[in-house]
Amino acid sequence: MLFLFLTLNHKVLLMKENQSHLDALQDIRNIMDKSTRFISLSGLSGVAAGIFAIIGACVASVQLDVPFFVKTADAYLSRDISNEFNVISFVIIDAVLVLLGAVASGLFFTIRKSKSNKQSIWSSSSKRLLIHLLIPLIAGGLFSLILVYQGIFVLIVPTMLLFYGMALINASKFTLHDIKYLGLIEIILGLFSALFLGYGLLFWTLGFGVLHIVYGSIMYFKYEK
Repeated sequence: MLFLFLTLNHKVLLMKENQSHLDALQDIRNIMDKSTRFISLSGLSGVAAGIFAIIGACVASVQLDVPFFVKTADAYLSRDISNEFNVISFVIIDAVLVLLGAVASGLFFTIRKSKSNKQSIWSSSSKRLLIHLLIPLIAGGLFSLILVYQGIFVLIVPTMLLFYGMALINASKFTLHDIKYLGLIEIILGLFSALFLGYGLLFWTLGFGVLHIVYGSIMYFKYEK
């Protein structure tokens, strides 16, 4: 009886020791994972970027008289506007202002979160994140410029959504895993945009506006509240 008790007690001690080793390994893994990932991306930056995108889309819709839900954009975008300097200038200015607003707000909220996490915003993990994000974005931007040069304006929005989605998936390996799902949805939306040509402004608003607000809100309440 005493032998049985000692045997059971020994097994219990071994189980506790093994569990403590597993817990220690898990802690080490979590520390290593955090050290290789940039975790200071703020959900509020996504919300702000989405708001800027929706404002820019609304301004474009009014200025260019391109409805969101009516398929009239095909006739507008398929005609030759290569010599319409005012239209092209407005589109470029509108896009640049939206981009600047999104980047500025993103930097503001990310820097604020980095300070609260006591994490440097410019680290090896943030550098890897930026590189893997920019490669598909630059490729997509150059391809979009080629489409503008060729006068194929109706495919610009699908191109932007597809390359942006691939950029997010590519960068998700170096930051929060949830970004991967946003990238997948952006790709799906880009494919639908290519299928339903003529609704580019609507899909652009959904992809860069609504999705960013929804995703940013989820990330904020999941990781920051």
